[in-house]
Amino acid sequence: MMKPGAFATCLFLPFAAAAAPAAAAPAAGLQSQELTRAGVRVGFEIAPAAAGEERVQEGRPASLRFHVTDEGGLPLTGLRPAVWMDPRKTSGPPDAKLCEKTVQSYLQPSLGAQAMVDLSNYYVLTLNDEPSISVLDPIRGFSSSKLLTLVLLQAPGEDWVASREGTRLFVSMPAAGKVAVVSTASWKVLANVEAGPQPSRVALQHDGRYLWVDNAGRGRDGGTVTVIDAAQLKQVARIPTGAGPHELAFTSDDRYALIANRAGGTVSVVDVRSLSRVRDVAAGRHPVGLGYSPLSNSFWVAGEDGSIVAIDAGRQAVVTRIAAEPGLSSLSVTPDGRWVFVVNRTKDTVSIVDASRNRLRYTVTVGKSPDQVSFTDGFAYVRSLESEHLALISLARLGKGEEPTLSDVPGGQIAPARAAVASRAAAVVAAPEPGAALIANPADGIVYYYMEGMAAPMGSFSNYKRVPRAVLVSDRGLRETSPGTYAATVRLPIGGTFDVAFLLDSPRVVHCFEATAVSDPAADARRKAGGAIVPLFDERSVALGAPLRMRFQARDSKTGAPRAGLRDMSVLTVLAPGVWRNQQPAAPQDDGSYEVTVQPPKSGLYYVYLQSPSLGLRFEQSQAVVFHVLPGKTTR
Repeated sequence: MMKPGAFATCLFLPFAAAAAPAAAAPAAGLQSQELTRAGVRVGFEIAPAAAGEERVQEGRPASLRFHVTDEGGLPLTGLRPAVWMDPRKTSGPPDAKLCEKTVQSYLQPSLGAQAMVDLSNYYVLTLNDEPSISVLDPIRGFSSSKLLTLVLLQAPGEDWVASREGTRLFVSMPAAGKVAVVSTASWKVLANVEAGPQPSRVALQHDGRYLWVDNAGRGRDGGTVTVIDAAQLKQVARIPTGAGPHELAFTSDDRYALIANRAGGTVSVVDVRSLSRVRDVAAGRHPVGLGYSPLSNSFWVAGEDGSIVAIDAGRQAVVTRIAAEPGLSSLSVTPDGRWVFVVNRTKDTVSIVDASRNRLRYTVTVGKSPDQVSFTDGFAYVRSLESEHLALISLARLGKGEEPTLSDVPGGQIAPARAAVASRAAAVVAAPEPGAALIANPADGIVYYYMEGMAAPMGSFSNYKRVPRAVLVSDRGLRETSPGTYAATVRLPIGGTFDVAFLLDSPRVVHCFEATAVSDPAADARRKAGGAIVPLFDERSVALGAPLRMRFQARDSKTGAPRAGLRDMSVLTVLAPGVWRNQQPAAPQDDGSYEVTVQPPKSGLYYVYLQSPSLGLRFEQSQAVVFHVLPGKTTR
């Protein structure tokens, strides 16, 4: 059920490889090679992603592409190639035998075999009822566990959204009044940004510049939304709107943001350039759903009173009003903008509006108390709170002059309402594999993997006694941007020559291409001026219950002399597979060394990472020190 030849990197990923489609490669700086094998032709390209840059450079985005065709030039579509990039360790290009061996090492569940850039895997994330996010590895695990790590939050999350490149995750925490910013490279919280009272729904502009946050409480001022700079991670505006909770949507060019004010009964139009409200549009009583259709350049609004309203994005005025039955609770627009799905939780129906013609086309009866609609390329998934089954509606059959085709698929063993938790984030998302979806059932505590066309889910992932309120995919793989072209944007962490290992499972093609990146002079100078951290102990196992005392020495990279008095050295200790972690500063000692003491909570395998920004060393760059904590006696 999972993509072939894929595995998860361990605990810390040095640099995230974004799954977003790469921009068109400029002629300057283009590196290209081609291979024909087993009837398959593979063309490899890498070039600077930014226009005007002449060479691929460390730390700068680079566009990576593979054009896969048959020998006659016919594109091969629907593939999931796996790719790894690592600095070359041999004097010349690896031959076929060494390349095959290298790829096999990446495929093994080994903590040591990690590529510097991994474009082979994806992770399944669950937003839990407790203040945490589970990071599940669906391909492989450690010690039979699929749990890669837990991201601990200040308070339970309500909604979330990934950055455009997939390198950051923004999570609203109503009880904390903040948005957590999580790195998907290290799975660490980078910042907790003040986000106004009761931050709930979050939405990111198409260009990724601003994160918009619904302040769900009504407040004395009648309601607000908070705007956060997604790069600087700071609040830049709090805009008065009608009373919330709010729904958020943007025009395709991010010129305007629309805010549906449920208690206020209006839709506020906000000028993104000036971050100011320009007008309010009356759109029915208690607007509960909002979505944008690029096809018709209009916003669609659903009201609890049964009204479905279209607002022209250019004129910012109502152009269509459709009367449905009262009880509407949410609205979703298909990715192509053609169809608008409006859920009626009271009547157990979904109304489907043709946005190209501004008219209601279908009303479909689904399970009891429907609350969410999610989409894959082929189907709309309707979750119902009081049914363990999902209703699947074929998108291909809509508009064909016949009633929609409905399928009934199990989404777990227990109806979601039995969990007594709710979230505004999606409980069903498309999987990276075509024609597949991931379904989080909070009552079961399980995430199910469903392949379309099957009578039941093909597999499941335990959330280890945690309640998954919502699910999300962090995809590290290549994305098919056009027929037969698979692309990503990467940042190479160092300069030099890289072996680019390419694996296609069927037909099997393994080959190591070559890419080069020039060093960043400033980064190179920092590295030369930095140093290394060396452990000053021999023990590699301790008894459970005994403190783990570790001493380190910092050494100058040029002279090898000890460097004393550093105030920014810190130590991160992680119990594999990441279910427990401890980070604390290392205390300077009189002899110039540094010491830290950790109390391991249970037996197992522990990884210790070191960081000192003044030495130019981060956790994800350090070589891990490995400890075994044993239930018995200490050994050496």
